[in-house]
Amino acid sequence: MKNLQQATEMICDLKGSLVAMDALFTALVRQLPAASRHELTQAFSLHAEVARTVLLHAPISDFTVAAFERDVSRLSSVIDA
Repeated sequence: MKNLQQATEMICDLKGSLVAMDALFTALVRQLPAASRHELTQAFSLHAEVARTVLLHAPISDFTVAAFERDVSRLSSVIDA
């Protein structure tokens, strides 16, 4: 049972870290001028496509791929807002 507790704590720690990074990312993007946001959108799209290709060829779960796609969509919306 101790391993399950440790795994749960690690998952919670990762979630907290992701939320903090998301808040920082959103704050940073909001400070960018429109032209920089446009360039960021293009660069992010290219990098997301590379990551998508890597994920499709990696031994990972469909849940990971779904989370990636959801977050790419959400982050693209943050950049474009």
